[in-house]
Amino acid sequence: MMGLSGLRRLLQSVLLCLAIAAMTGPAFAGPAHVLVLGRISDDPRSHYAQLQPLLDYVIPRLHDVGITEGRILMARDTQQMGSYLRRGRVDWVTETSGTAVALGLRSGARPLLLTERSGVREYRTVFFVRRDSPIQTLEALRGHTLALQNTASTSAYLVPVMTLLQHGETPEILSSLGDVAAPDTVGYVFARSEANIATFVHKGLVDAGAVSSVDWSDGKRIPANFLRDFRVIHRTEPYPRAVEMVREGLDPKVRDRLQQVLLDAASDPQAQPALKTFFGTSGFHRVDAQMQHRLDELKQGLMRVRMEVE
Repeated sequence: MMGLSGLRRLLQSVLLCLAIAAMTGPAFAGPAHVLVLGRISDDPRSHYAQLQPLLDYVIPRLHDVGITEGRILMARDTQQMGSYLRRGRVDWVTETSGTAVALGLRSGARPLLLTERSGVREYRTVFFVRRDSPIQTLEALRGHTLALQNTASTSAYLVPVMTLLQHGETPEILSSLGDVAAPDTVGYVFARSEANIATFVHKGLVDAGAVSSVDWSDGKRIPANFLRDFRVIHRTEPYPRAVEMVREGLDPKVRDRLQQVLLDAASDPQAQPALKTFFGTSGFHRVDAQMQHRLDELKQGLMRVRMEVE
């Protein structure tokens, strides 16, 4: 028979599953006075705790445009979140720039603001090799192997793959670390994390890696004893680090007021704890012409990657 402690663990598991189901389960079209903040998540409980404080800060400041309640709705992937946005079940989404443009393509969602995290508004992709490698350029990667993170990463998948295409290379996924790239392709494997990318390159399991400039400069992601053995062969143009998106058809009064509240939050001491919890956000900024151009490039790159690589 199951003991008392076992029953407690079972009950806790059931309650957790019910809570997650409530966050990620079937959406419903909310009334006009409700603002719904969405997030694509494989860890709803953790992300709920990161989203709720900023939502609690924002909602009282939207009362003058008829918003009196805020809700959070999680989605398991871009397909589900795109559906929520199209059907008006999510109003506002915070995402990395690659996922943001994917949601724009799927749902017509539009950028509201750029999100600055830990003081960083934009980043680049850094391609690197071992210092003793003969590879000097992106073109020299042909016939070699490249470690990337996963298909959800902007800086360590979308941008490097589209950059290779722009340079006339043919990216091709490999079946395993032991697989060999064809002479006329750049073979890539998924390492799942920045630390693993660095490890694969350092141990010579692959010929090159690609990570964001933020991770490149982070001693926790790429240890200093690894970094001194690496050499950069290419840095891309900068892209927005993260984007706040709103659904097409959101009431313009609500959209404009939300934009202003978020812009003002960085200078409001009352907002600081909520911003810090909101993925380390240090501020929001309007989308200028340069960053809109970069978002348009990402959109075109994403479509090309889907057509020619995936």
